[in-house]
Amino acid sequence: MNTKRIIPCLDVKNGRTVKGIHFADVTDVGDVVEMAQAYEAQDADELTLLDISATVENRSTFVDVIKRVSSAVKLPLIVGGGIRSVEDAKNVLDAGAAKISVNSAAVSNPALIDALATAFGSEKLIVAIDVATNAALPFGWEVRTSGGTASTGKEALSWALEVQSRGAGEILLTSMDHDGTKKGFAVELLRSFTSALSIPIIASGGAGSMEDFAQVFVRGRVDAALAASLFHYGEVTIPQLKIFLAERGIPIRHRV
Repeated sequence: MNTKRIIPCLDVKNGRTVKGIHFADVTDVGDVVEMAQAYEAQDADELTLLDISATVENRSTFVDVIKRVSSAVKLPLIVGGGIRSVEDAKNVLDAGAAKISVNSAAVSNPALIDALATAFGSEKLIVAIDVATNAALPFGWEVRTSGGTASTGKEALSWALEVQSRGAGEILLTSMDHDGTKKGFAVELLRSFTSALSIPIIASGGAGSMEDFAQVFVRGRVDAALAASLFHYGEVTIPQLKIFLAERGIPIRHRV
């Protein structure tokens, strides 16, 4: 079993960390820089910064926030939201991001994935896929865009295979049905993706306990797991989680 990563996620709106359920009804959680520093101290493996309103508001991502966070911590930053071009991606990477994450723009313009992979390398490119149940589709999962608000009719696994073929280095897979519920990750969905794909999968949506992480690593076979509320409110700390997983025989990282 490969070494697993634990990734806190900061959903950012108007320069503040927020959290909601099913991507809606967001409430203020705290200062972005202070929370990033806290997660670095807790030995998080990476940190995701997601500008949740950039796509909906049709603007570029929050470069000023990235600069402030990257100057305050050494954690590798995954940044997403509002990246619609190679120039946008360059600005984000120049501001201090280690990896970029694209979602809605890639769905509307799949060639963007090829362009980003060519410009910066697959190792810096994550394609985020937000999915929701749709029984009318072959595998029952539909791709959503615009922060989960827009239905596409696109079948999720087929899109993931295309994303891989176009040069994505990882996929960040979020189950909107599970997002913010703390009822566990969508393990069967994730298992179907990890069985079909060769690139790493980051699981997102639904973490509610340390056991949920164990299940998504063992049964879901994902490479990394992301959570927000569970960590933000101190219900589980990352050091506690890493000890728990190690005791279950699940290999975890420790930053040097």
